[in-house]
Amino acid sequence: MQGHLTTRLKGKTAIVTGAGQGIGLEICRTLLLDGCRVVLNEIDPALADAASDKLAGLGGLEIVPGDAGEAAIIQQMVDTAVKHFGQLDIVIANAGITLFGDFLSYPEADLRRVLDLNAAGTFLLAQAAARQMVSQGTGGSLLFMSSVVGHQAHKGLAAYAMTKAALEMLAKNLVIELSGYGINVNTIAPGATLTERTLEDANYTAIWSEITPMRRPATVGDIAAVARFLVSDEARHITGQSLIIDGGWTSVSPNPY
Repeated sequence: MQGHLTTRLKGKTAIVTGAGQGIGLEICRTLLLDGCRVVLNEIDPALADAASDKLAGLGGLEIVPGDAGEAAIIQQMVDTAVKHFGQLDIVIANAGITLFGDFLSYPEADLRRVLDLNAAGTFLLAQAAARQMVSQGTGGSLLFMSSVVGHQAHKGLAAYAMTKAALEMLAKNLVIELSGYGINVNTIAPGATLTERTLEDANYTAIWSEITPMRRPATVGDIAAVARFLVSDEARHITGQSLIIDGGWTSVSPNPY
C-alpha cells in the first residue's frame, strides 16, 4: 500500500495550514515522503523555521508564514504553490484555534477569533484553492480538519465545536459546487491526539487511555495516515464525508473531566 500511494501522490502539490507542529507537521512529512511538493503554512515564525529544518531534505517544500485566516496570506499560499511547483492539487485546512470558555460569559473577542480562523479561514482557503484548481482543469482534493466535538458536545467548547460542525456541512455543500470540476471535499474529525500542546497536560495520556475504547489516544501518525488516503487518487470517489478518528470515543463519550 505504501508504494502504491507513493506513486499516486508523486508530483502533486499540497498546501497544509497550521503545520508548524503536531498533526499538521506530520501530515506534511507524510506527503513529502510520498513525493508531494508541500507549501507549509504556520503563524508562528519560530515554529515555521523549526518545521523547515525538520523537513529539510524530504523534497520540495516552501514555507508561507502568517495567519491562515487572512485572505492575503491565503492567496499567498496559492500563488506560492503555482509559482514554485506549477500547480495546486491538494489543500489540507488544518489551522485552527481552541479557546475554552463558559457559554454565558464567553467573550465576543474570543468568538470572533475562533470564527475567523476555523470557519472563515477554511472557507476562504477552499474558495481560493478551488478557483486555481478549476483554472487548471485537472481537479483536486480539499480536506478540512473537524473534531469529535463537532459530533459530541463538550463543556467549554461551544464556539469551537460550532465551527467544526460547520466545516462538515461546508464539505457537503461543496460537493454540489465542485464535483463537476473533479474536486472532492472531505473532513476528518480527530479525537484525543498526542501532540506538543496536549502533552503539556501531564495526565493527558493516562486519562484518554482510560476512557478510549482502543485504550490509547491517537498519535499524529494515525491522523496523517487518514489525511494522506483521503487526498490520494484512491479516494477520488469519496466526497462530502467526515471520518472520525478517535479510537471509538464518540461511541461511548465518557467525560475526561
